[in-house]
Amino acid sequence: MPEHIRLQAERRRDRDAHRRTWSAPPALAVVDAHRRLRGPYTAVGAILRAIGDDALRRCPGLGERHNIAILTCAPEFAGRVPAMETPLQLMSKAGERTRFQARLHTLRISHGVVDLLHEYLTALGGGPRTLVVENAHEADPTDQEFLAVALRRADPALLRVVVCTGTGPVADPPGPVAASLPQALDAYTEIHTAPALASDESFVDGQAYVDSDGTSDDPRVLAAYAALPPEERARLHDARAAELTASGEFSLSLGAIPYHAEHGGDPTHTGAAALRRAQVHCRNLGMYHAAADLGARGRAVVDRAEQPDLWWEFTGGMTTALSSAGRSDEAETVYHEVRASSTDPATHMKVAYGLAMLYARHHPTERHDYQVARAWLNLAIALAAGLEDPKDRTYFTVFNGNGLALVAIRQGRPDEAMRLLNDGMARMDRELDPGERAMHRAGLRYNRARIHSMLGNLHEALAEYTAVMEIDEGFADHHFNRAAILVRLGRTAEAVADYEAVIRLSPPFPEVYYNCADARMDLGDVDGAVADYRRVLELDPDHADARANLAGALCDLDRLDEAMGEVTAGLALAPEHPHLLCVRGRVLAELGDAEGARTALGAALAADPGLAAAWALLGSLDFDAGDVAAAIAHLDRAAELADSPQIRFNRAVAYEHAGVLGQAISDYEAVLAVTDDEDARARLDSCRRVIAETAAR
Repeated sequence: MPEHIRLQAERRRDRDAHRRTWSAPPALAVVDAHRRLRGPYTAVGAILRAIGDDALRRCPGLGERHNIAILTCAPEFAGRVPAMETPLQLMSKAGERTRFQARLHTLRISHGVVDLLHEYLTALGGGPRTLVVENAHEADPTDQEFLAVALRRADPALLRVVVCTGTGPVADPPGPVAASLPQALDAYTEIHTAPALASDESFVDGQAYVDSDGTSDDPRVLAAYAALPPEERARLHDARAAELTASGEFSLSLGAIPYHAEHGGDPTHTGAAALRRAQVHCRNLGMYHAAADLGARGRAVVDRAEQPDLWWEFTGGMTTALSSAGRSDEAETVYHEVRASSTDPATHMKVAYGLAMLYARHHPTERHDYQVARAWLNLAIALAAGLEDPKDRTYFTVFNGNGLALVAIRQGRPDEAMRLLNDGMARMDRELDPGERAMHRAGLRYNRARIHSMLGNLHEALAEYTAVMEIDEGFADHHFNRAAILVRLGRTAEAVADYEAVIRLSPPFPEVYYNCADARMDLGDVDGAVADYRRVLELDPDHADARANLAGALCDLDRLDEAMGEVTAGLALAPEHPHLLCVRGRVLAELGDAEGARTALGAALAADPGLAAAWALLGSLDFDAGDVAAAIAHLDRAAELADSPQIRFNRAVAYEHAGVLGQAISDYEAVLAVTDDEDARARLDSCRRVIAETAAR
């Protein structure tokens, strides 16, 4: 039975009253998730403000480990945990930002918060606690995502989650959803419905709705608010905005303060300024649904004729947010609306770049059209050439050229991309002051590193990534990318160090643990790899490759029952996954079920005929069965697909048993060229002695 609860009723007062009748573990926190209160992470921020001081005291280093999650969700902790921005970001001006968070950044934040809660509750002790989250049906997508992750991952022995909603369905936000709250509610909660209480006849007025920051669900309060004269409503909103601003809590500026300001006496100026501040913050931190909503609200209150620059800032921020949130069709609609209503060349330049990025990156893959993207970028470059300010002319020409380089990379034209990047860097060096537009200069070098990597120029790529890291220290993505190059160069221990830096610098995400686990396996650190693969599956239980690799590592440790458990769980989700089937064959072979092993390996090869490990395992089964010729044939096929020392060694043994000593010697020598395998050395010496003795007869 699910250990978590969904409590539903039309009115919050009914839900509150019903909860008071329960016998439940002590409360960790009771928080309101309504997005009008503090915008993104309204609920998570309230949780962190409730437990944060105690958590930082009880858990040494927690602030360092989770600073990005803490400061994103509860910015009031600024100065009490390490800053989350890199020195380069901090020194760059607001208008110079060219780096935005990935769409899945908020999912990483959610996992980081769940990790933080687990660490804190473990330190707190004393049995489970209850977390009550009210108004989840009115939550920002960030809080919905957090709740979906928490319902799946929270150990009820530590934390029982009560999600309180209305009686209607809870909807996912538009666009792709990384963690669905509706699905999590169905999978992990038991539904409780609170009975409706008798009507409350006490006096209410419109002030109550304003004081609730627009969150009251009492129809009498709503009616009283609607009955107020417009001037009185505006006055109440202005007073409430001033009161909240005086509190000095930054997160209020993402929710209630802009809400009141846009409904106050000066929405066109005061309201627009509050909305724009909130939009910039949300866009920069990857809270894209909120940034898009704030942009739409800002466009609604500004006077476009009198505030054209501010109108475009709202619009550009909105389209960037929509694109980044995976809502590219909506972004394209807005871009074309701007094109139809503007004659400003600079605006058309920015729209042209935005449209190009839709067709190069943000639209679904089947809608990518690089020629269309080129056309828009060429227009953007042509318009940039006409800008009056020489520095703007330089910057936007290079910026748009960088976009063209991106398209060239995706079209398989690395030489053209490299030329565009080199020309852009040279022009910025000539025409801008040293250090000016530092973020964009770092971005150009980063893209140049990517091209070197594509071309196989690994040492050049490594040099570029290292150079970027020297001017943009502390940015986790640089460590992640450099680690991939180090692996390809065979410098695996250094790669692990970079992956560990990513884990330290970033909220958790599966890819870094997966790559780090693979690197640890190469170094022979099987226990470390097992821990990392398990972490991948904690973050993403559907990661079939991680489950297959974990099962293989468990086989290496002779933990066959655990390995088969992982295989079974993986095949339940991906029944034709070739690597899982191959590991199943390996486990069955180790357990002595040769027939079952052959069946599994046959299924693996039916799914992927190029799977070298399956051919190699078949060769081993053949050898054990005494069919040396079949073993050699299967090992030959494995070696064609993946020429590894292990495959070579096994084939050499088969050749040795078949009396084909010349081939055996060749394989043993190949093994010893890359390893110090003493068994291979002894067998090589034995083969050579046999040949020498035979020749001497």
